Amino acid sequence: MRIPLYQIDAFAEGPFTGNPAAVCPLDAWLPTETMQAIAAENNLSETAFFVPEGDFYRLRWFTPSVEVDLCGHATLASAFVVFRYLAPGRDSVRFQTEKAGELTVGRDGDNLVLDFPARPALSCPMSEAVAAALGRPPAALLASRDYLAVYQGADEIASLSPDFAALAMLDRFAVIVTAPGPEGVDFVSRFFAPARGVPEDPVTGSAHCTLIPYWAERLGKSRLEARQLSRRGGRLSCGYYGDRVTIAGRAVLYMEGTITI
Repeated sequence: MRIPLYQIDAFAEGPFTGNPAAVCPLDAWLPTETMQAIAAENNLSETAFFVPEGDFYRLRWFTPSVEVDLCGHATLASAFVVFRYLAPGRDSVRFQTEKAGELTVGRDGDNLVLDFPARPALSCPMSEAVAAALGRPPAALLASRDYLAVYQGADEIASLSPDFAALAMLDRFAVIVTAPGPEGVDFVSRFFAPARGVPEDPVTGSAHCTLIPYWAERLGKSRLEARQLSRRGGRLSCGYYGDRVTIAGRAVLYMEGTITI
């Protein structure tokens, strides 16, 4: 069996930046265990698989160890593949997903714009386990699917050196850390999900489903510029629309090839 494979840098400002995702367009679903094995072999934070159905595509995402409910950068990468290779005349693409519902991606100049569900976080009691795992107590702690740990400055976010083994033992999917950004950037963040096979994700679209509502309400604005402070780094242009958010960024082709199994 030969399966097309594309590796795309999403939310990237150029090659070797942003978050690399593998994308495998399929004619029909492979067994789940095969897709999981491919994702493990790719060893990227996510591998996306999609199949056509009518005028949309059904989409699934896998880390090297588990299937996940929502992934932003691999959705952006999947749309890039559709626009560039499969349906170059289209201006938007719809993806149907099992747990996140319908997701759309549209073109806006050089940017691709994700339309995703908002996932606001609620305040929760400060957790000694979270503070210890991060190595520094946050100023505030909230929770949705992930913990959201809020700090006072971007320098604190950049200097965090968490205990990944301790993070993997927490009772949430992952931990997002965030703080106000420097001039021209509304907020910064990092994302840790070691229990899901991703110690630190370079740029995390799904985390911004929680970050955008928080910062939009805190700053009193619906359009925000964000930066994820991973080693590779990534820039995201964000919008808040109540129960939906938009997340925009660029994508760059790194590699195309074929998987043989």
